[in-house]
Amino acid sequence: MQKKPCIKLIFIPFWVLAALLTGCGAPADRYAPQVLTPVQISAHSIGLSVQGRSIDCYTFGSSGRTILIIGAIHGSEPASFVLAQALRDNLIKNRHLYADRTILLIPAANPDGLAAGTRYNVNQIDLNRNFPADNRKNTKRFGLEPLSEPESRALYELIENERPARIVSIHQPLNCVDYDGPARSLALRMAALCKLPVKKLGSLPGSLGSWAGETRGIPIITLEMPAADTGLSREE
Repeated sequence: MQKKPCIKLIFIPFWVLAALLTGCGAPADRYAPQVLTPVQISAHSIGLSVQGRSIDCYTFGSSGRTILIIGAIHGSEPASFVLAQALRDNLIKNRHLYADRTILLIPAANPDGLAAGTRYNVNQIDLNRNFPADNRKNTKRFGLEPLSEPESRALYELIENERPARIVSIHQPLNCVDYDGPARSLALRMAALCKLPVKKLGSLPGSLGSWAGETRGIPIITLEMPAADTGLSREE
């Protein structure tokens, strides 16, 4: 599949400038004003859903390793969207967290399913089983061919273009930290912080975890929040 660059629809820079640049070649002056490199925050669309909803991606930072975080690839798991939104707000307020890395955050990978409260997209395809993994199975529910859906194609192209060093996909309701590919140590660290147990659920046919983790070798975490988290407030 030919790689397509992300089309930027909205660009929201947040610039922090300490002082004017001093003249080139001048002796070092510890009292001279210094320039701080601004930390970039932007938002853009990586594609459109079947019903034409934008699949929004927020970019925090512009250097170092890239980390991709995905919410609501299943529309019936709304707490994943709420957690991703809360993370977005936290990253906006705490720019030091990505001073030496780049974070890509997609709050809703399945915006049509999220709007309808359904696991699947409008075509009744499970987007999380629509990837070209080595263990893929073509079915009516998983898609008669890999990447048959615009939502999964948008994620595929983003990953192929950006080549993230690790991926976290937020789900419900299995109450654990699952992983695929070389991500066991990351899963253990996350479990120690969030108090969810590490459970290796296995690489499911055509899943994002199977494709990214096993076929592509990218460490990927499937963070399974409890079902009860749907009833929590945004702050909780």
